[in-house]
Amino acid sequence: MLRVSADRGHDLVLFGATGFTGGLTARYLAERGPAGLRWALAGRNRSKLEAAGAALAPALAAGVPAPELLVADATDAASLAELAGGTKVVATTVGPYMLYGEPLLAACAAAGTDYVDLTGEPEFVDRMWLAHDGRARETGARLVHCCGFDSIPHDLGAHFTVQRLPEGVPLTVNGYVRIGAEFSGGTFASAITGFGRARQTLGAGRRRRQAELRPGGRRIHSAPARLRHLPELGGWAVPFPTIDGSVVRRSAASLERYGPEFRYGHNVVAKHLRSIVLTGGAVGGAIALAQLPPARRLLLGLAPSPGEGPSEETRAKSWFKVTFVGEGAGERVVTEVAGGDPGYEETAKMLAESALCLAFDELPETAGQVTTAVAMGDALRERLHPAGIEFRVVGS
Repeated sequence: MLRVSADRGHDLVLFGATGFTGGLTARYLAERGPAGLRWALAGRNRSKLEAAGAALAPALAAGVPAPELLVADATDAASLAELAGGTKVVATTVGPYMLYGEPLLAACAAAGTDYVDLTGEPEFVDRMWLAHDGRARETGARLVHCCGFDSIPHDLGAHFTVQRLPEGVPLTVNGYVRIGAEFSGGTFASAITGFGRARQTLGAGRRRRQAELRPGGRRIHSAPARLRHLPELGGWAVPFPTIDGSVVRRSAASLERYGPEFRYGHNVVAKHLRSIVLTGGAVGGAIALAQLPPARRLLLGLAPSPGEGPSEETRAKSWFKVTFVGEGAGERVVTEVAGGDPGYEETAKMLAESALCLAFDELPETAGQVTTAVAMGDALRERLHPAGIEFRVVGS
């Protein structure tokens, strides 16, 4: 396995910096990046990049230079190869990833360049594992998906919980998500695109399961899915079928600290049972409509366009909390991961800190497609805490 050369021109390149979440990520890097950071903003439109770079000038912290500007297009393999070959880490906000993400990821896998994104699309993650994990293992590239609200609070939160339970015994962890926020146009577009590709998503998952080696002598499962009332959390918990649960279980399959048998359940909490029923009906209707191209286009027209988002005032009022209940060998621990606006502000922090962590921190020797817990674990959690994303034990 090769490892990325330290003499590349950039430590980090942010691709998609002219979009809404990309702009927030760029601002965070300007304000919180390390002194001497060698970084660049990349996109396909030079004038928009220049405007984005100019807007960052007042935000630059002491010692953080202005970013260079690189013109690259998600459909131009040559420009992406040049971009990937000139940096240690690429962070990308350009989605839906199933439509636009593979050429950049492929360039990173070939160049031995670390890669982070914000996808929550299971089909994209599985297809990229099938197509590029092997090459990335050869070159030493770490391909880390889901580096925003999908799925860092859940993956690192479960990891944090497991570390506080006995070793070498069967463990069960359940996560309970509570959210008060609006989500981005990009997230909505990715969800509708995914709903319209249900058959392809199932097929990619099946092919990956057939090809992927299972951990020898260890068993990883989903916890039983059921609706239940949890007064201590102030509402009803229902299984939450996002990519987060599968990310947690992949971390468990890779790390022996999760024990000889590990079960994880991923749930969302709603205050009233009625809201669960209404939301479930709306999601079911969206899935059905997304199978028809005209209806899918109509649905996409109902949300903000990718690159648009709510006001700073609205984001400041937003929040998330994920409570984890872990059990093993007669012991029980309750933990919590909490932060502000999950769809924008905190997601930008998580993506930026993930890229900085890969670029600068002493980390386990890994390569290929890996989760945040496997690639970065405690190092990333320690970066997020001073950024305002809190991990804590709340009970036992």
